[in-house]
Amino acid sequence: YAGLSDYCLWYIGGIIKHAKAINAFANSTTNSYKRLVPGYEAPVKLAYSSRNRSASIRIPWVSSPKAKRIEARFPDPMGNPYLTFVALLMAGLDGIENRIDPGAPADKNLYDLPPEERGSIPEVCGSLKEALESLDKDRAFLKKGGVMDDDFIDSYIELKMEEVMRLQLHPHPVEFDMYYSC
Repeated sequence: YAGLSDYCLWYIGGIIKHAKAINAFANSTTNSYKRLVPGYEAPVKLAYSSRNRSASIRIPWVSSPKAKRIEARFPDPMGNPYLTFVALLMAGLDGIENRIDPGAPADKNLYDLPPEERGSIPEVCGSLKEALESLDKDRAFLKKGGVMDDDFIDSYIELKMEEVMRLQLHPHPVEFDMYYSC
């Protein structure tokens, strides 16, 4: 597909499989999830395409085969780039090692699909809390070769959960404005 090798497709398969855990690093603030909504700035559907910007993995058109690449479109600038790149790389390598099939390409606008078809395509996490829970459950791919260890992952989850809880325990100014007089 799109001139990609099997290895690249397996790499994409690994990213799609582990995307929810990757969200913990690539979308590392509660505010990150305000842009990860269907039809908004960043794609939320875990699919790949060379013709479609609504897929989370895009294969940009290039004039030279040497410039062929993939683009993961769900990470945001608030994510730690070092941890994000490590997570993307380890997920891709897991995809190659285990020959993870990324499924069929999504060459149509994923937001225009009928509900039953749209519902069959997995999505990135909807909140930082969900991403941290996903990372907690899906961490083995990050530990291969000693790249990360349980100590680091547990500490990261604990630190980020403190942020989640702090925001959950305090009303947002909009909530205060809407409900103050109730």
